[in-house]
Amino acid sequence: MNRRPYVMTIALLLTAPVMAQDFPRTPAEYLARMDTNGDGKVDEAEYVRYMSQGFLRMDINGDGVIDANDGPMPPGRKPVKLETFQHDLIMQFHRLDLNHDGYLDAKELARPPR
Repeated sequence: MNRRPYVMTIALLLTAPVMAQDFPRTPAEYLARMDTNGDGKVDEAEYVRYMSQGFLRMDINGDGVIDANDGPMPPGRKPVKLETFQHDLIMQFHRLDLNHDGYLDAKELARPPR
């Protein structure tokens, strides 16, 4: 089963509340927000932690699943587990890491996911 369109839809829904707030406007701003240890680059854990924030906000009951218990679901959409969502984020991180050094810099963060 190809989950990519589904995951992208969920990702867009999860980032909508963030976009309405103080949304980073440049790759350098993204880097600064994700880079919790201040080393100038983003590792896999920092990326997953930052990108999971929208999921965690939507998981109202805190059970690690976005489903009808957290609010209305789009018609035909199945529940999404945090574990699955984060696995997809890890895969995305590695697609963005073009030089395969285990970190993302501002230039790599600026590239659209593949």
